[in-house]
Amino acid sequence: MTTIIPQEDIISSVADALQFISYYHPKDFIDSLYQAYQREANPAARDAIAQILVNSRMCAEGKRPICQDTGIVTAFVNVGMDTKIEGDMSFDDMINEGVRQAYKFADNLLRASILSDPDGARKNTGDNTPAIIHYKMVPGNTVEIHVAAKGGGSEAKSKFAMLNPSDSVVDWVLKMVPTMGAGWCPPGMLGIGIGGTAEKAMLIAKEALLDPIDIQDLQARGAANRAEELRLELFDKVNALGIGAQGLGGLTTVLDVKVKDFPTHAANKAVAIIPNCAATRHTHFTLDGSGPALQTPPNLDNWPKISLDLDGEGVQRINLDDLSKADVGSWKPGDTLLLSGKILTGRDAAHKRMVDMIAKGETLPVDFKNRFIYYVGPVDPVREEVVGPAGPTTATRMDKFTRTVLESTGLLGMIGKAERGDLAIEAIKDNKSVYLMAVGGAAYLVSKAIVGSKVVGFADLGMEAIYEFEVKDMPVTVAVDSQGDSVHKSGPKEWQARIEDGTIEVK
Repeated sequence: MTTIIPQEDIISSVADALQFISYYHPKDFIDSLYQAYQREANPAARDAIAQILVNSRMCAEGKRPICQDTGIVTAFVNVGMDTKIEGDMSFDDMINEGVRQAYKFADNLLRASILSDPDGARKNTGDNTPAIIHYKMVPGNTVEIHVAAKGGGSEAKSKFAMLNPSDSVVDWVLKMVPTMGAGWCPPGMLGIGIGGTAEKAMLIAKEALLDPIDIQDLQARGAANRAEELRLELFDKVNALGIGAQGLGGLTTVLDVKVKDFPTHAANKAVAIIPNCAATRHTHFTLDGSGPALQTPPNLDNWPKISLDLDGEGVQRINLDDLSKADVGSWKPGDTLLLSGKILTGRDAAHKRMVDMIAKGETLPVDFKNRFIYYVGPVDPVREEVVGPAGPTTATRMDKFTRTVLESTGLLGMIGKAERGDLAIEAIKDNKSVYLMAVGGAAYLVSKAIVGSKVVGFADLGMEAIYEFEVKDMPVTVAVDSQGDSVHKSGPKEWQARIEDGTIEVK
């Protein structure tokens, strides 16, 4: 019997699912992350996980985005061959209309991050469309849709290789993961695709990330096939690298490793890695003709109740409005700071424009001397909010601009996510500057420390404009000090050594 599914059911179900995953983590993720929090031995990594868990609960209660990067939408659609879609739009247009409605929903605005003309004008489409859509025709009389919203920072760390048939997948993965840095916001998941062709390996790696976290169940029952053997081996060996939460060093880098494979040509072994970040966002629904399939809110008791210690030993409260190079020169990698005062913001597009203006001898719209810049593109505020979720973006994208900006503007320091590359570290050292790290995946929590916000430059860039934020007790970690010492280099090195020599055990 053929099932009739109206296009409006598809549109409203997609919109509801995307709103739902913007503020609710899957329960399996929360359970696994809390277990990682309980066993973490590195205080800095444990604090980072705590911030992610606190942020998650706040988002579930406040129905606001887990991360300011609300992602690029990917949909996997299984269309039953005994269904008929009733409407005047293409299936792609239905999905995209659902995306549009979700991202423009007034009560919970989501950030539009999708740019058309990607190698040219890079103009924001304004509504986060188009989505990436994959279809399968399958037996049955229902339509099943899996939706995910993937952040750009984690997607940027995807890896692919065409290995020789005799090459070791494990060796290649262990070589690649350290090169991914912390820009994908660990702890998270790794999706690994093996076989097929180049595009098939990437596709099944992405699809693997839709599966629930169940590595503990697999450990208990044992592997039944080669893919499961790889999962167990890689889970242990990746965590033994000591990269840890946010790349600070620690016991948990991955919460699970997913492996999917597909038959391949005798001459090939295609392998892909796609990481999922701490803002793990995905869900699915089935349409059977009875109406839209709406998500069921979870029980908030699923979230652990964790409080952050803002008055702990070693925490320094910093007045940003009265700082000098001598002050920042006393900070050391791993120090925890609570920032209060005024900071400026700016990320990729703003940095590109500033450097172009500097080259032309033009005056910048704001004076950066002795100030801090925060790499962020916030979500628009709703209701009484000063600003929407405003977590950090990946700092390495600004590395090539760092020396010019430091030396031309008198900028004192920078705040972002994850590590800095050697190019930026040398510039920081030469200019006696500093780089501070905020936790990726704690955007709503960070936004609550922002008590004032206004656009002060490049308003046409939208979320990439230069804002002036007034902050109160914004939590950050000193990641690169004025001597060029990086916690993202020393932390993982220390914890990998401790794991290898048995000083501490990865459970």
